[in-house]
Amino acid sequence: MKRRFILYRRKRGGMFYLEDTETRKQESLGTRNRPEALALLNARNESVRQPQLNLHIARTYLAASDPGAIERPWRVPLEEIGKTKKGATRDRWLRVLKDHAFDLIRDLPLLETRPEHLLKVMEVGTVSTNVFLRRVHNFALDMGWLPWPLIPKKHWPKITFREKRAITPEEHQAILDHEPNSDRKAFYRLCWLLGASQSDVAFLGAENVDWPARVISFARKKTRTVSMIHFGDEVEAVLRTLPTTGAFFPKLRKLNSGHRATEFTRVCHRAGVHGVTLHCYRYAWAERAKQCGYPERFAQEALGHNSKAVHRAYSRKAKVKLPSLENYEKQAAAGNVIPFQPAPVPAAEPQPSRPQVHLA
Repeated sequence: MKRRFILYRRKRGGMFYLEDTETRKQESLGTRNRPEALALLNARNESVRQPQLNLHIARTYLAASDPGAIERPWRVPLEEIGKTKKGATRDRWLRVLKDHAFDLIRDLPLLETRPEHLLKVMEVGTVSTNVFLRRVHNFALDMGWLPWPLIPKKHWPKITFREKRAITPEEHQAILDHEPNSDRKAFYRLCWLLGASQSDVAFLGAENVDWPARVISFARKKTRTVSMIHFGDEVEAVLRTLPTTGAFFPKLRKLNSGHRATEFTRVCHRAGVHGVTLHCYRYAWAERAKQCGYPERFAQEALGHNSKAVHRAYSRKAKVKLPSLENYEKQAAAGNVIPFQPAPVPAAEPQPSRPQVHLA
């Protein structure tokens, strides 16, 4: 094994120096005594040699158990984790593979990766780079391709998402005013009135509407849970303008979510609306429900949220104006408020009496 450091002596002063053969950096040993200089030289070379020797030993053992471990690059876990996904999630991973930030480590062997390599990738990339790099790192760790975590869990850079907000009524109206296409205009109106995701609204059809019961029912694309939403006059007015058979939006149904989002961005630009996406319609629906006092369990069911925490995150910016207790009591006395009736407490079952034993 080649020595990392070499020794030389300056003619002027006779001081001994070390030189790094890789970086060509020179360092004074602070001594003119040759035995001391040789001892310092051997100690410095040994400090570098031992980790390299340990690495060679580890590679020898790994090559015996896993022949591809030494040269396996990050390209392998990036591609293999995508093969475990299906549908829209798989398409999302295929887009992740094209992230230029991963080019920094794509061909780098896993066993030669240091923490600063991953930190550099996250510095160059975006928030999604941080999210997906964590998953790839953990996937490689679970598969045994990494002997230990490169970055401890607590020391990964914090993920800070862009602030999400709801579409205001004024912005929604401006979008409708600048949308010339009648199908997309009806599509945006249903997003506003139903609060469903863009994919769920785009795939609605006449078979999803129960006119006698005035109910729209559909299975959510994301969770496959069934949503049943009662609709009023405004939704009915929109539905009357749509086809009576088959799909409501046959052209929008053929587009993927990215294309629908692009069309929405264009109309927002024409309307002078910024900082919103199609998903912001769900935030708007949740905030409107909270502001008008719609029961949380009903809103959670309508939006298809299985978690209260998720639902409250959607409606956290709603500005609720609380009525005074005096006015609320007057409305309750007039019968305008449904009284709260606590569940009856079941009566305790009588305990069987124990027979009395008389001692003689």
